[in-house]
This record gives sequence, C-alpha cells and structure tokens, in this order.
Amino acid sequence: MRPKVKLQTSVWACLVIAAALICNGCGKKEDSGKIEAESSVIQNQGSDTMLNLAQAWAEEYKNIEPAVSVEVSGGGSGTGIAALINGTVDIANCSRKMHDDEIASAKQNTGKEPVEFLVGYDAIAVYVHKDNHLNEISLQQLAEVYGEGGTATKWSQLGVTVPGCSSDEIIRVSRQSNSGTYEYFREAVLGKSRDFALGSRDMNGSKDVVDLVAHTPCALGYSGLGYNTPEVKMLRVAKSAGETAYPPAVETTLAHTYPIARSLFMYSLGAPTSAIQKYLDWIRADAGQKVLEEIGYVPLPAAERTPAQTPGTSAQ
Repeated sequence: MRPKVKLQTSVWACLVIAAALICNGCGKKEDSGKIEAESSVIQNQGSDTMLNLAQAWAEEYKNIEPAVSVEVSGGGSGTGIAALINGTVDIANCSRKMHDDEIASAKQNTGKEPVEFLVGYDAIAVYVHKDNHLNEISLQQLAEVYGEGGTATKWSQLGVTVPGCSSDEIIRVSRQSNSGTYEYFREAVLGKSRDFALGSRDMNGSKDVVDLVAHTPCALGYSGLGYNTPEVKMLRVAKSAGETAYPPAVETTLAHTYPIARSLFMYSLGAPTSAIQKYLDWIRADAGQKVLEEIGYVPLPAAERTPAQTPGTSAQ
C-alpha cells in the first residue's frame, strides 16, 4: 500500500505546483499589461489654439518613440482643464494659466495638484479679409469694436472703405467663452471690468475664425498667429493711438513689442509619470521647439528650454 500513497502524494504535489505556476504567470501578464497601457498612451486635451501644434508634436514623437501613442483632442482650454480636474486626461493644453479655483478643484477631486509646464508663446493676430485696406489698429480701437457700448461699428469709423462690404458694417468674429483665447483677448483688450458686446459670431475653433474672415469681406476676427493663411491679412497692432504698430511675429513677441501675445502651457495632474515627463521634456527641448516654430508659433528662448537628452534619459 505504501507505493500507492507515494504516487497519490506525488500527483497531488505536481498539481499544486502547476496551478501555482499558471496563476503566477497570469499575474505577471496582467501586471505587464497594466504597465504597458500606462506607458504607451498619453491622453492630451484642451486649447484649440494649440490643437494643430499638439497634433504635430504627437505625430513627430511617434517617429521617435513608436511605442508611445499621444491621443490629442481640442474643445478649448476650459474643456482640457475640466478633464484634468476629473482625472480623465494626462495633459491639459492651455492658452492661459489655470485659475486658483480650478487648481483647488483638481486637488480636491483627485488629491493631486496640477503641475505647470511652459511650452511656448503665441501672438494673437487680428485678422481681416485679404482685400481689406486697413493695415493697423490700436488696442483702443479694438476695444471700441468688441466691447460693450463700443462706438466702432462701421469700417468707415476706422478710416477705410472695404471692397465687397457694401453695408460698411464690421462683422465681429470671436471665440466661445470656454476658449483661453477668448479669455486672454478680453482681458488684454477690454480690461477686467468690461465684457464683449453681444452680437458677435462666436466660433468653436481658431481655424474656424480665420476661415470665416477669409470668406467674409466685412469681417474682423482674432486667432492664433499659427492659423494665418494667404486668404487673410494680419493687422499691425499699437498699444495706444499714435504709437508704433507692430506685426504679430516671433521677434515682436519675444521683444514684448507686440501687445497681444501670451504664454502656452501644458498641465499634468501631479508629478508626471516617466513616460509623460519624457514627452514634456522632448517638447521643451530643441526638437520639440523646432516643430512649434515651423508651424508658426513662438519658441522658448534657448535659456528656457530643457537640456538636450541622451536616449533613454529624462531631464529633471
């Protein structure tokens, strides 16, 4: 009877060991899958001003890090911030700074405080139809066009007759209120105490503003420098009447002579993971800034960039 007991014991021991090996293998596979999912997909949402830039960055980075997929969507700075507050994105693109109450909400909802990364600059260009004879405008004139109780409603009040605009009416093209461009333009042009006049055509995206102006001789709109096309004209802008008016450009933005320019930000929720940090480092280094400049935005000065990296490392 002893051999029979030994056989049963041996069979039972083998079954136990086999089951343990199978379970251990399953656990490792599951953990590996989690790590791969976390490191290979970066959810990126927000500013429409930055949408074409964010897409260009994502496409270029795919060539450098094929295992990493950056999924980009727009909707406006406010939409990206809301997603960050809810913890549903890894990076929020913003053409304005996050407000204190938004930072507090993110910390309350997720236990993590957003971390800010300056990634470049943008000049908000004032666009008119390519056949419009107007070449420059002051901040005060813009305020009278866009602001509540504004006195400039006709092109003739700005000293021009516009071909194809028989009504002489200035058709104001603006952005929706969840846009960082909308918020920055209001503060920079109208001031904190004045609001936009009703009756403007409020567009969902930066490209939509330029497209409408291109097809509307009576229109005047504002949008990012990077959305310029041959079908529109960008006006020179003066801080005050009688002062020198400057064109929106890289040089005038960095020299702080163009009066409607702002910073562009990316926010992570808490300290970014290694994959996200590596992506942000690349964006802020020479390679990422070259992409930004080629599209028409204003790059970070050399002193503000992330140092060049060697493969497999991440700048601190």
